[in-house]
Amino acid sequence: MKGYTARLRKRYNEEIVPQLRKDFSYSNVMQVPKLVKISVNKGMGEATQNKKVLDDAVDELRRITGQQPVIRKARRSVSNFKLREGMPIGTTVTLRGNIMYEFFDRLITLTLPRVLDFRGVPDKSFDGHGNYSLGIKEQIVFPEIDVDKIDRINGLDIAFVTTAKTDEEGLALLKALGMPYERRDN
Repeated sequence: MKGYTARLRKRYNEEIVPQLRKDFSYSNVMQVPKLVKISVNKGMGEATQNKKVLDDAVDELRRITGQQPVIRKARRSVSNFKLREGMPIGTTVTLRGNIMYEFFDRLITLTLPRVLDFRGVPDKSFDGHGNYSLGIKEQIVFPEIDVDKIDRINGLDIAFVTTAKTDEEGLALLKALGMPYERRDN
């Protein structure tokens, strides 16, 4: 859609950039960290025995993200897992631009509050370079998934890649975007 800007992207440009620039005293707007991409992955180890499992995973990721997933194949053979190089074992989607901001908005406003006993996401899952990883145990928390049509419940991983140089900057960026981190009562 030409001229369309996601609500969260607009808020980032108008409110979050000036706030982060003030908080971290950046001299240049280009120093302000931003969200580059969101990668949603679903590993399906059972796909080696049952091909339908992988088809279901692809369909679920397509519904959740609104984008066609890519099937990932094993890079090496592992005899203990009955896995040969080149066998399909998972699926992944990389989101960028407005689609990424729309997914992030739906994740924090609709999906995460549906998690049972949700008290926030942990703030310890940073990689040292400002990128954050989040694991979701059940795919049924997404409103796009119809619980009645699900054969098995399995989780997925979501990675938020930022341009932040430190975990502190990445945490400040994601917090400003609305990521509900759990409170520490010390």
